[in-house]
Amino acid sequence: MARPALEVADIFRGHGAAWRHANRGHVSLDQLKVMSAIESCRTAALGGHVARCEDCAHTMIAYNSCRNRHCPKCQGAAAREWMAAREAELLPVPYFHVVFTLPVAIGDIAYHNKTMIYDLLFTASAQTMLTIAADPKHLGARIGITSVLHSWGSAMTHHPHVHMIVPGGGLARDGSRWVPCKPNFCLPVRVLSKLFRRLMLTKLAAAHAAGKLQFFGAHAHLADAKAFAAFLASLRKTRWFVYAKSPFAGPKTVLAYLSRYTHRVAISNRRLIALDERSVTFKVKDYRIEGPGRYTTMTLEIGEFIRRFLTHVLPKGFHRMRHYGRFASSNRTKTIEAVRQLLNLAPPVDAQTSQTDPTQPLAHPCPCCGGGMIIIETFEAGCQPHRQPTAPLVTIRIDTS
Repeated sequence: MARPALEVADIFRGHGAAWRHANRGHVSLDQLKVMSAIESCRTAALGGHVARCEDCAHTMIAYNSCRNRHCPKCQGAAAREWMAAREAELLPVPYFHVVFTLPVAIGDIAYHNKTMIYDLLFTASAQTMLTIAADPKHLGARIGITSVLHSWGSAMTHHPHVHMIVPGGGLARDGSRWVPCKPNFCLPVRVLSKLFRRLMLTKLAAAHAAGKLQFFGAHAHLADAKAFAAFLASLRKTRWFVYAKSPFAGPKTVLAYLSRYTHRVAISNRRLIALDERSVTFKVKDYRIEGPGRYTTMTLEIGEFIRRFLTHVLPKGFHRMRHYGRFASSNRTKTIEAVRQLLNLAPPVDAQTSQTDPTQPLAHPCPCCGGGMIIIETFEAGCQPHRQPTAPLVTIRIDTS
């Protein structure tokens, strides 16, 4: 795949140092580490390999990737592996795409309370789905959920929401049969919305009472219990949005959709259009508009672009992909096997493991003849290889871990 003409790394390398100097004291250590990783990605600073074609002897240098989960160009392989793992669990039933979104007011305080409020978003949305699905008035079954957190909108503004993959049905309480959903219908979104609102507000009140929330600037007054109670009371009067789309063309379609975002943060390099000394222009999508008019462009001052990107740096160790119900890690394999037996399905074929032996041909083919490439030299971070490429330098990723 061709390298995009403009990358986030180019913006950080050209303007990151000046931005850090102008904002010193206001940038977290995690954000600084992300910037450093992206700036160093696929450069000599991280070392690399020299690969040679077994057929035509074409030689090229491949610098190592940073593998940071916020880097726009490092997570393609991880996303493909994730999709392959989920494909092995797919069932021949409709799959629904459900989205739970936090109101703007809560999203504003989530920025300084990412771990707590993002966790509450995950648990409240999953609890909502599991509770309504288990109700005999709706489905009366235990469902499985794969949830993915997004904290951004198309313009990279802070917009926390959870995307879910939900199969159209679940196991009966006694595990004796598969209970399917109604055709083209998952669960009633208004019912989901009301329960989600109640659960989320209850959990927020408990977190505040336990002293687990912090408030700064314009929200500092919410540290007071009465002020926070009034804040929550106003949110009880507004409608919270839960979005459920009719089944995708097939299970793999929704997986392909989500796999583009599971291992990416804020913006992809392919959305970037132009960069000058003052601004960055990129593609955006207005989801409120249907048709071609929803696609347009946006230009931001470079400092604002960097600030928005770093807004979405996740807390260290935070998991933004989670499984619930019959997809929970503790019982996923056993439950999926039971469902396959109920549906009279053959067991899935185990995915082949990738080769990691440097003496074996790599997956990336020779750009000249399509032959197999093998690693003939590795060099450490900050060093240059002894062998030189036989063509103009090409920086590709060769991951042998």
